[in-house]
Amino acid sequence: MSEATQTPVLIVLAGPAGSGKTTLCERLVRTTPGFERVVTATTRPPREGERDGVDYHFLSAGEFDRRVAAGAFLEWAWVHQKHRYGTLASAILGPLRDGRSLVINVDVQGVNSFRRAATADPLLLRSLCTVFIDLPLDVSRQRLEGRGTDGVEEIERRLRTAAAERLERDRFDFVIESRSRDDDFAALLRAIERARSKAAAGLPGTPV
Repeated sequence: MSEATQTPVLIVLAGPAGSGKTTLCERLVRTTPGFERVVTATTRPPREGERDGVDYHFLSAGEFDRRVAAGAFLEWAWVHQKHRYGTLASAILGPLRDGRSLVINVDVQGVNSFRRAATADPLLLRSLCTVFIDLPLDVSRQRLEGRGTDGVEEIERRLRTAAAERLERDRFDFVIESRSRDDDFAALLRAIERARSKAAAGLPGTPV
């Protein structure tokens, strides 16, 4: 096995609603040895069947505040003004130091936070690879409406967010024009191969 193949990377996926980011993350972890999903933190209560430390790190609002104040998060945000979600530095840096590759799905704001954090940490800078899964807004609308899980107002809100996120696509290391699930996954694997080669050579990833 080559050095590049063994080099750990952090794959950060973003893209408009309906682009299949979550599906790609799940498939990568399920089918690609050495990849793990980043376990993020949240202030929302566990749902039935969810386990602390497996599905999320479930934190009280007070504990979340304390960790934010201590600089323990690489990124965090309010979601729908109800609960906070964030990525603990320990959930990223520990596994990378152990040689384990990671994948996470965040919004564009979260990607920008990762970029800023990488400027202060050589391991994160070398390992970080940002991937934008893009698709036209009309296709995004079709996919959201096809799910049948969101009302009209929620779909319109997601599409407004998608339009803003697409303006950031050129800042990413790789852009995948979404087609089929298999095509998108093949493109993601090619991006990972290139990211690992860069990391193995000691070259930095995404600039701020």
